[in-house]
Amino acid sequence: MSNTEQKTEEHNEGHSAMIKTPKQLLVTVALAFLVPIAIIVMLVSLVTSTMGAGAGSAALSPEAIAARIQPVAGFKLVDANAVKELKTGQQVYETTCTACHGAGVAGAPKFGDKGAWGELINLGQDELVKNAIHGIRAMPAKGGNPSLDDIEVARAVAYMANAAGADFKEPEAPAPEGEEADAKPEATAAADTKPAEAPAAEAPKATETAAADDSKVDPAGIKLYDTICFACHAAGVAGAPKFGDQAAWKPYIESGMDTMVQKAIHGVGAMPPRGGSQASDDEIRAAIQHMVNAAK
Repeated sequence: MSNTEQKTEEHNEGHSAMIKTPKQLLVTVALAFLVPIAIIVMLVSLVTSTMGAGAGSAALSPEAIAARIQPVAGFKLVDANAVKELKTGQQVYETTCTACHGAGVAGAPKFGDKGAWGELINLGQDELVKNAIHGIRAMPAKGGNPSLDDIEVARAVAYMANAAGADFKEPEAPAPEGEEADAKPEATAAADTKPAEAPAAEAPKATETAAADDSKVDPAGIKLYDTICFACHAAGVAGAPKFGDQAAWKPYIESGMDTMVQKAIHGVGAMPPRGGSQASDDEIRAAIQHMVNAAK
């Protein structure tokens, strides 16, 4: 064999196919299908195992699924004629009074401070309750929460005073009207036999202390004055410009509405921010405009 033939044969052997028999061909074709399928199955198994609940978990139970898909907010039907459930003194303190009495803001006696509460306790429970309901100095009526019942305010006073060493009794809820009528039938009959008396004159509202042109004032501002602002501005408490007093309001009016609104929002002097209320900026502005109108 010549050298040229020998080299040609070696070259052909080096480039010969790896599959030489029909059996090898069948195995190769089968693996070409099975290997990708096996890889896909393993990947799917890996993904589902990471997403599935652990062994013994109740995450897929009907109760758990219902809890996960329930609405974030709910509603409850309430009977408008039902008797109001009065808050305890602690509840009223935590939701309303703590804003000032928790840290002693604007001269408010700090909760638990026996030294600060001593003189107040000596005034007596009735006097403290009256001041809390109607407001005194920097404190607005009912602490700025007009939705509170007088009994709830009295309970909060007792709670705070007792924490500072007093021995006040927390008022109980009054008996329903029906029970009171059944308990005192004789008194009712006697009252019916008395001659009719002329009705007492209705007390003037806070807004009637001065005439004001409020045709363009948001009614929410007037309501804010009647429930919160009047506690100080009706009588000029703690230096507050008195409602309808032109001389007292003149320098404030000259400073401009925006300045007055900002001071009312952030607080100034003895007046706490927003007068101790949760009123919006627009309601604050409307209440100030109502008072300004009365002072023109």
